[in-house]
Amino acid sequence: MGLFDFLSNEGEKKPVEPANKPAAGGGTDFFGNANANAEQGETYTVVSGDSLSKIAKNHYGDAAKWHQIYDANKGIIGSNPDHIEVGQVLTMPKL
Repeated sequence: MGLFDFLSNEGEKKPVEPANKPAAGGGTDFFGNANANAEQGETYTVVSGDSLSKIAKNHYGDAAKWHQIYDANKGIIGSNPDHIEVGQVLTMPKL
């Protein structure tokens, strides 16, 4: 969008409303985007000694798939994937 795209002879217009507002609750990520993985219903509760790579190894058979778990749970985990807490309920994405 350029600088001159805001200039027009049509006067003021009402802003466009989003078609679908995400439902409140666990179906959205940190930014309010719909989280398709939340609808799958498969979750894991973090226990003492867990790491994302250990969870990935036990759940998927490959510790390198921890990135997929982190991407699906950024809103819960935060910006540091090494900092998960006991009791957090993580959504396990379908691969």
